[in-house]
Amino acid sequence: MLMEPTMEKLRRLKLDALAVAWVEQQKNPEVQKLGFDERFGLLVDAQWMSRENKRLARALKEAKLKLGNACVEGIEYPARRELDKAQVRQLASCQWVAEHQNIAITGPTGTGKTYLACALAQQACRKGHRAIYRRATRLSDELTLARADGTYGQLLGRFARADVLVIDDWGLAPVKDQERRDLLEVMEDRYGTRSTIMTSQLPTTKWHDYLGDPTMADAICDRLLHNAHRLALKGPSRRKEDSATDK
Repeated sequence: MLMEPTMEKLRRLKLDALAVAWVEQQKNPEVQKLGFDERFGLLVDAQWMSRENKRLARALKEAKLKLGNACVEGIEYPARRELDKAQVRQLASCQWVAEHQNIAITGPTGTGKTYLACALAQQACRKGHRAIYRRATRLSDELTLARADGTYGQLLGRFARADVLVIDDWGLAPVKDQERRDLLEVMEDRYGTRSTIMTSQLPTTKWHDYLGDPTMADAICDRLLHNAHRLALKGPSRRKEDSATDK
């Protein structure tokens, strides 16, 4: 059997993973005992897995998650954290993304809000969705700069297209009027069409007061919270615990 012409055609079809798997099959006597359908299925699986891995790598590169190694399998559930494992398992299905729902993660500093947000965003990428991560201060700075250089609409469009937008550490500093307006623009573009993960040290019951302007606060909170899954983390700072353990 002349393999080289077939190999060349597979490369031109950009089926490189299938080609490599085919060569490996020729070297494995046990695989050659399998029927044609089974061997063909293994080849298709190899090509499919290769493309999925490349797609995921591209999605995670675009997402720029703060904690790139965060994953739902790595989430811990000590009792004092009061994190509902069943709720996280349900969120890991990413049905909330398909239904354009939001997630609000609150709790004191060091309780793992960022890890949880990045883990859920990474899971969304694994399920075929696109995600973008921004710290709240970085998001505000980007929008301010974009307004100054005339790319404001383009940047809003980029955030609007992301299936999942993670806004981390929101509410750390007093909010300015323009920041309220920018946040409303972002949320308005995503309302009912995309999903947002918001993390904050402030409990959701204080978000309205934090925003200050009652009218703007009503609009923003309505778009963020009315269909949001809420996860309120408890317990001491995990950073302090890790530091103590190291010592």
